[in-house]
Amino acid sequence: MANFKNNRNGRRGPAPTDGEQVIRVRIPKKEEREVLAIVESLLGANHLKLRCMDGVVRLGRIPGSMKKKIWIHEGDVVIAVPWDFQDEKADIIWKYTRPQVDWLDKKGYLRT
Repeated sequence: MANFKNNRNGRRGPAPTDGEQVIRVRIPKKEEREVLAIVESLLGANHLKLRCMDGVVRLGRIPGSMKKKIWIHEGDVVIAVPWDFQDEKADIIWKYTRPQVDWLDKKGYLRT
């Protein structure tokens, strides 16, 4: 039987282990033209200035489905999908948390 005990929130689950914590991180999919980007500045009206890992500075747009759910600030790491017909513009589809950004940096995905 597995070692179960109550978590901080009172739910039962596997006991935390000492050492490195396993973090699940979404990686950009090259076949869908996804690219990592860092938010440089907020331009207003749900638009951002993005510095993408492929060396291009793009105008990013926060789609309506993410507008009220996720708050994006300067310095955040996101996944952007460049537009097919205008490569200097992109849509934001994912925002990383701080532990995920640390993992990406450790594994070499963020090269700035």
